[in-house]
Amino acid sequence: MIRYLIYGMIYFGAALMIVNIYGFIQFARFVRGKTGWSDIVLYVPIVLLVLFFIGYSAIALFGHPDLIVAGILFGGSIFVCIIWRLLDSITRKVIENERLKSELRATEESNKAKTTFLSSISHEMRTPMNVILGLDTLALRNQNLQEETRRQLEKIGLSAQHLMGLINNILDLNRIETGHLIIKTMEFSLKEAMLQVDAIISTLCDEKGLEYTSVIPEEAAARYIGDETELTEVLISVLDNAVKYTETPGNVRFELEITPTETTRHMCRFTVTDTGIGIDPEFLPRIFDAFEQEDSSSTNQFGGSGLSLAVAKKSVDLLGGTITVESEKGKGSVFVITVPLVYAGKEEKKEQKEEGGVDSLEGRRILIVEDIPENAEIVEDLLELEGVETEHAENGLIAVEMMERSEPGYYDAILMDLRMPVMDGLEAAGKIRALQRPDAGTIPIIALTANAFESDVKASLNAGMNTHLAKPAEADLLFDTLKKLIK
Repeated sequence: MIRYLIYGMIYFGAALMIVNIYGFIQFARFVRGKTGWSDIVLYVPIVLLVLFFIGYSAIALFGHPDLIVAGILFGGSIFVCIIWRLLDSITRKVIENERLKSELRATEESNKAKTTFLSSISHEMRTPMNVILGLDTLALRNQNLQEETRRQLEKIGLSAQHLMGLINNILDLNRIETGHLIIKTMEFSLKEAMLQVDAIISTLCDEKGLEYTSVIPEEAAARYIGDETELTEVLISVLDNAVKYTETPGNVRFELEITPTETTRHMCRFTVTDTGIGIDPEFLPRIFDAFEQEDSSSTNQFGGSGLSLAVAKKSVDLLGGTITVESEKGKGSVFVITVPLVYAGKEEKKEQKEEGGVDSLEGRRILIVEDIPENAEIVEDLLELEGVETEHAENGLIAVEMMERSEPGYYDAILMDLRMPVMDGLEAAGKIRALQRPDAGTIPIIALTANAFESDVKASLNAGMNTHLAKPAEADLLFDTLKKLIK
């Protein structure tokens, strides 16, 4: 009985050694195929295992092994099998991790290239859009226009703004997906923010003949800490979508509810209700996916790219909130946006004019730094309507030289483009701030550029600029910004 056990262990060990030899051959092929490594050291274990197998065979055929020798040989085969499996598993894990790291690097490079491309193409798209919207604004200020011409110009403006909105949606989606969108935490008036939203949406409803109802509670007259810009953009996007898909006669309702908690964090619930075309229940799970639209016929009728709600959803997620929708086909939709905001105290009465600001731009002198003559001319014409004197520099180097030659206080503000030949706006702003003159550190420098990424805004502020306006800048926003910053 012992003899059968001894030889059984030896023959089983020999068979297992054959499996080990085959395994190490496959292991060597795998490593060579994945890494290209064909060093002789890969084949040393195979040669040794073959010799071990010959030894097994010799002992089994010609030797007189006892139980101890058989146990050692059998245990050796099992040990080699375990080592082979461990080496194979570890090597595959290492190679897989390297593959994943390589793919991650390739993805990061691809995202970087995409971001660079979008930043560049957005600049190229915004530049002509700035010209179109600027000239349209200037033309509409002419009181002697024929009514038909005025209607045509208004249609041009609306189409240009629609295209600008599409560009902004694409850029916003890219900023969110690549992590370039940074949520800011600043104190703001919730009531004022809601009134701004009301002003925009009520105008859209009036133009379309819709009834607009807004319910803003008294609790909104308070200061909160959060990202006012991102919050208002989300609300405007959802409300604009409601207006777009509601036909006349119809109504859109906007309601805010504030629920205080035990801490300073308040839950703000924004409800947007419309009597529009509604959404099919089967489509609801995909409504917040990028480029998803229920059917092409509604796209042709109402327009849209399928991006606004996707951007809104991602923005709400970054704000730490939720967005849900309920809808019935043909009866309208209800969107509910819940966002937490930190309560900062009751609203205080504001002074009529911010400290240091001016009431009028009449007689002010502003340096426009812009390499594209058409863009500079539009800004000059807009500022001329406010009685502003302007001077033009074709690039940053010329702007620095003009600043150096001028008397302190000669310029009241500088409008600075970012992308320019010879010297860009960031370098120019830094050099102006470094000039040895009394107004070098105080003169308002405003970035007026087609570069609209969050990283561009941060770069402008880090270069010493006071604020960042994206082209095409609205005339009123430009005027208000100048009035606020000019001392």
